[in-house]
Amino acid sequence: MGNVNDSAAKRKLGIQTWRNLSKDKVLKFAAAMPEMATEVRLKLIEQFPAFKDLGKANIDAVTEAHKSTLTANENSQNHFYKASQDQRDALQADLGRDDLSEAQRESLHDRLERNVGRVSEKDSESKQFLGAGMRVVAAAGVAVVGLGVVFVGGKLAGASEDGSEEPQ
Repeated sequence: MGNVNDSAAKRKLGIQTWRNLSKDKVLKFAAAMPEMATEVRLKLIEQFPAFKDLGKANIDAVTEAHKSTLTANENSQNHFYKASQDQRDALQADLGRDDLSEAQRESLHDRLERNVGRVSEKDSESKQFLGAGMRVVAAAGVAVVGLGVVFVGGKLAGASEDGSEEPQ
């Protein structure tokens, strides 16, 4: 487990110094962590104290993008629902006319029924879209928590190998 030294770890991550560890390198680091020597893992963790801030910034970015998408979806939904309501109002006004034949009334009822069906389909589509968006936000949260576990796990494993701290 401890077969990668400081220089090899930096080479594997494609960085010259630990200060060059960027957001892009974090996942690569997490994957390489089991191969690193305990002292290298601890040194790297010490060099990257802003992990919580990075995770929060990433979650905030995903959340903002999600909010923007939700707003755009809501605007689109509102336009669709307004147009559908306008059509239903016009169809109902036509149905109120006394000079319609039975066939014309039936045709208007069919059009009204199709309109209501499209609204129902649009509602289901929107719920699926919102569910997918929530899964993206949840996945981002799980990824940040997972990386946190890798960092903390590495720190605890390193500490317990040194004998300085036992995980509970």
